[in-house]
Amino acid sequence: MSAGSRGDVAPYTGLGRALARAGHEVTLVTHGCFAPLVEAAGLGLHALPVDPRAELNTERGKALQNSSTGLGQLKRVGSLARESAERMAEELVRAAERADVLLLSSSLGTLGHTIATGLGLPSRGVYLQPHAPSGAFAPPVVTAGSWGPTVNRLAGRAVAAAVDSLYVPALRTVRARLGLPPLGSRAARRIRERQDWPVHHGFSPLVVPRPADWRPGLTVDGYWWPYTEPGAELPAPVRDFLAAGPPPVFVGLGSATLPHPERLAATFVRALRAAGLRGIVQRGWTGLEAEGDDLLTVDELPHAALFPHLAAVVHHAGAGTTAAGLRAGVPAVPVPAWFDAHFWSARLTALGVSPGPVPVRRLTAPALAAALRRATTDPGYRSRAQALAARLREEDGTAPVVAAVNRLAGA
Repeated sequence: MSAGSRGDVAPYTGLGRALARAGHEVTLVTHGCFAPLVEAAGLGLHALPVDPRAELNTERGKALQNSSTGLGQLKRVGSLARESAERMAEELVRAAERADVLLLSSSLGTLGHTIATGLGLPSRGVYLQPHAPSGAFAPPVVTAGSWGPTVNRLAGRAVAAAVDSLYVPALRTVRARLGLPPLGSRAARRIRERQDWPVHHGFSPLVVPRPADWRPGLTVDGYWWPYTEPGAELPAPVRDFLAAGPPPVFVGLGSATLPHPERLAATFVRALRAAGLRGIVQRGWTGLEAEGDDLLTVDELPHAALFPHLAAVVHHAGAGTTAAGLRAGVPAVPVPAWFDAHFWSARLTALGVSPGPVPVRRLTAPALAAALRRATTDPGYRSRAQALAARLREEDGTAPVVAAVNRLAGA
């Protein structure tokens, strides 16, 4: 079960395929707009009655786009999440009623665990970001830095409580629907912690080491790569563009929706040309467009097929695109805008595969051009990226999840 943007769904196609290869019947419970992604992986789909892209185009969604701080974004996304959870609750229950095991993303962990409890089903978390409070770093959805171990933990607990509170109306409905007594969101979290409810994290410990102060049930297993059909080729126009000159730079904001797409696209183009680089610009949910012999505008493409051919990747630093760039072994220039993007940007910089972020709120063509020059002319960034990619390829992040589900199936 997962709700959110494309990046909140795509990794589960790879995890789902691994489970299917192990003999399990897998249904991805998510938004119907991602049906092509799910069906291409050969998985079942139970569609949820919310279109996240449409929600981001509402007045509340546009207010989120214009929010400039992590706390402000968290407050505005809360209103969207609260209403969406209520609308999705009944379909989540219906999907669970036909299941034997529930695997829950962070966006549906609180609600899904309650559903699993009410139906007597085993469940596990399958998270793409670190959400549990830790002294190792401040809450990733709020900031990229650290406020010291004590404040980090206190802030992490406060953010966790704020996120849990978003699901109170939906939890009340679900608990009544399943005959469970009323229970507050904080009490529900304490129950999960006392049970040491297992949560697998789908990122590499090479990128984010497991915090030493996490409880035992929280593991960092390695990436779950989105499913890409074996032998999948890029479209002919993309292959032709790649062959027509030196490796280009990818520019994309993924599922982030930001205001003034024309202004953003023009800034990206000026930066590319100032750095003497060709560019492949992905429209994404923001709707970027660029024209010229040195530019190609594209829609969704499999990152695994495209990224290895690039000089660098300019992206919004979502968890999925960050992982794709690391897997390809190419330097990155993140332009973080929302939530955990600043956290992943800081990780890329610390790993030495990026010269540093150029936050979208302070984005200028000269600043981005300078970062691109460093990323593409200093061989250290590429050599470190390629060395890390080789180590990531040795990991199988799906194996611990498959083993856990196998144990449940054999119980």
